[in-house]
Amino acid sequence: QVLLVESGGGSVQAGGSLRLSCAASEYTRCMGWFRQAPGKEREGVATHYATNGRADYADSVKGRFTISRDNAKRTLYLQMNSLKPEDSALYYCAAQRGVSSGDCNAGAFLRDWGQGTQVTVSS
Repeated sequence: QVLLVESGGGSVQAGGSLRLSCAASEYTRCMGWFRQAPGKEREGVATHYATNGRADYADSVKGRFTISRDNAKRTLYLQMNSLKPEDSALYYCAAQRGVSSGDCNAGAFLRDWGQGTQVTVSS
């Protein structure tokens, strides 16, 4: 199991920015960010495949969020700009060994999860 620790959440006003970080215990090709708001289903936000740098985003965040990683630090990032109140949620980092590039997408379910970091956007 990959151990994951998120940080960087907080409270911002609409239109603001936040940067989330996820430190992983080991290098894993497929990593991603997911979120869940109270009373709503888990939603894939973005995934990143290390070998080819392929990123996939949910339609709701395209053009506003950017996923990236530092392989040397085994750290995944999510830069969130132009935040909206509907972006408020608990954000989780996730990873899974052995996932192909084609299967590493925002609609996938990745096996290993962190504890989450809260993002709250006020209007």
